[in-house]
Amino acid sequence: MSALTVRLPDDKHRRLKELSRQRKISVSKLIDEMTTLMLADFDAETRFQLRATRGQGKTFRGLELLEKAKKQSYDQRS
Repeated sequence: MSALTVRLPDDKHRRLKELSRQRKISVSKLIDEMTTLMLADFDAETRFQLRATRGQGKTFRGLELLEKAKKQSYDQRS
């Protein structure tokens, strides 16, 4: 585990301490949880961008597949 020094305005630090008290966890644990959420968002965005890049130029094929799936779904209901 690594140690990290972060400089925050006093008001923000006070509010983080208040939030950590309400949640009954340490400020360190609160920051750990917040960074976990931010990294999950970052990972999701990265995966989305990668998939979008792989799909470039394939719009027509994707729409064809969507139309085929709609037709099959409609045929199954009939």
